[in-house]
Parts: sequence; structure tokens; C-alpha cells
Amino acid sequence: MGTGTSTGQPTIVSIAERAGVSIASVSRVLNGVGARRDTVLKVERAAAELGYVPNAVARSLKGGRTRQLTFAMPDIGNPVYVAMVRAIQTVAKAAGYRLLLHSTDAVVDDELAVLRSLGDRTSDGLIICPIRITDAHIEALRTAAGPVVVIGSLPDGVPVDSVRADSVAGAALAVRHLHDTGRRRIAFVNGPADTVPGRNRDEGYRAALADCGLVYDPELVVHTDFGIESGAEAADRLLAEGRPDAVFCANDQLALGAARALHARGLRIPEDVAVAGMDDSMLAQAGWPPLTSVDLGSTERGRRAAELLLHRLDTAEPVADSATPRSTTAPPRLVVRASTGRAAPDS
Repeated sequence: MGTGTSTGQPTIVSIAERAGVSIASVSRVLNGVGARRDTVLKVERAAAELGYVPNAVARSLKGGRTRQLTFAMPDIGNPVYVAMVRAIQTVAKAAGYRLLLHSTDAVVDDELAVLRSLGDRTSDGLIICPIRITDAHIEALRTAAGPVVVIGSLPDGVPVDSVRADSVAGAALAVRHLHDTGRRRIAFVNGPADTVPGRNRDEGYRAALADCGLVYDPELVVHTDFGIESGAEAADRLLAEGRPDAVFCANDQLALGAARALHARGLRIPEDVAVAGMDDSMLAQAGWPPLTSVDLGSTERGRRAAELLLHRLDTAEPVADSATPRSTTAPPRLVVRASTGRAAPDS
């Protein structure tokens, strides 16, 4: 059987074949990330039999560590991820790690490449925020060569630590608040329907309408991209088809765009149309009037993700070898500001 490259040098592939374990397991052992004792022994024995010589740079790193972590996010310009970066960096720096940043633009292939790059040992671990979870994501997460923490929701059974936002409950908080202020035609500007945030926010919106005794009207719902310009265009579409008395937006960027479109038409906020967003980012107080928004705990999620990742690195315990992955949820909180006004007296 083949034992290496065309030059006769053994590789992690040939070591995995000889040891009868996965390539990811070989990478963990050789890079000092951690694995079960029997796996370590198999890999070390196979490496010795094949004459594997560790990379000189890797040998020079204390404990095989780079002392670097990577944070991969969909949009480095989104204030939500800026808040996460600050929180992650605070935790990482206190533990003696540097933080590398990567903006994926929510491109699946880019996210998969970042996951696979853990095998290159440019960093010791990864925090990633995918807004879509495909079968390819799940496979890449299962076989990652180092510890990964996902900020977002994962299907059951994926052996990866995660920190979630309760977008369903958060969206419901916003809709119920708008109903309490006397609004009855509550429009919804959402992100793409095929994303995890888009699905969860839609679920919360529909559930809250039902709880308030309101009928779901598809003409009051627009799916678009998560951005300010998209929010303005969506509001224009809603106003052209019949004016709502409130617009709930799936993030603050969309809400700012919607508010801009309302102002351009001479409509008052909140007297004519109330506006609410999600994330309670720094953008929520950047416009006039300041936005009511649902705080999904961006800073808290970043902090928890960093702590989970450092725990895996400190214990050298791969998730696959533990009983269950660790998962935590940051609870939502409604922050009421002038863009929605106060609750109606008889609500």
C-alpha cells in the first residue's frame, strides 16, 4: 500500500491509513490538539513505522500551539459581529491568544475553506458564524482538525460546541410589543428565507401574530438581504401595496433602511408607522428617532463562545470524545425606544 507522497515522504493521509483512524484524528494528535489515548498510541506508532518527521516550525511551537484563534463571520462591517469581536478578543487576550479575523460574506465555500484550514495549523481553534447550515457544513464540522465553536443554531447530533441566540422568542417579543402599542397591521422585513436567522425570526413573527389574534398576511412580509439599502427598498414595496402601521425588521440595518424610506415619504415615526429592529446594535441609537430593538446578546455570545473554545483547548478534549457537545443560549431582551412609542393604555 502507498505510504506517502511521490517523493516517499509520509503524509497524514498515509498515517491515517496505517493507523486505521480518520485524517482529522491524525491531525489532532500530530498538532497536539488532543485525542483519546488509544488514538494517540495508534497514530504515534503508525508515524514511527512510516518514518514521519514533524515540521520544524511546528516543533518549535510550545506544545504544538500557535497561540492564535480565528473568528470567521459573515460581515465584518455589521456592528453585531464587531461587538462579538471585542468580546472574543478580550477573553482570548487574557488567556494569551491573538485573534485572527476572517469575513466570509456568508459564502458557503469560504466557510468550508476556513473550517478545513484548521488542518494547516494557522490557528489553534475556530469560532464561526454560518447563517446557513448545509450538509457540507455538518461534515466539515464533524471532521475538523481542531476545536470549533459555532455561534448560531445547529441540527441535533452535530458534535460541536455552540452558542445560540433565541431569535424565535426575540422576534415574538418585538411583535407583541408593537401589538401592545395598538398596532394591528404589523409588517415584517426579514432576511433570506433559506438562512437560519431568517427561518427563526419568521417562526417568532408568525407565533406572536397568532398569540395576538392577528392573521398572517403574506402581503405584509418581504424577504431580502440583511442590509440598510435592502431595508429601504423593502419598506418602499410595503408602502406601495398598502401602508402598514408598524414595521418589524429582522435586524437593525434593515430597520434603519426602513426608517429612511418612511422619512422620505413624509411619514412620522412612530405616530404614522412604528419601527422595530433586532440585535440592539450600536446602529439602534444612531438614527432619529432611536430604534426599539431586541437585544440578542451579541457581546455575551462572543464571550461564551471564546470561553467554550478555550475550555476545549485547555482540556485537550475533542467534542467527539465527550458525552455531549456544550451548548448555551443567550436570552433575548426587548429595549424600547422612541421609534415605537409607549404601550396603549388599554392594551
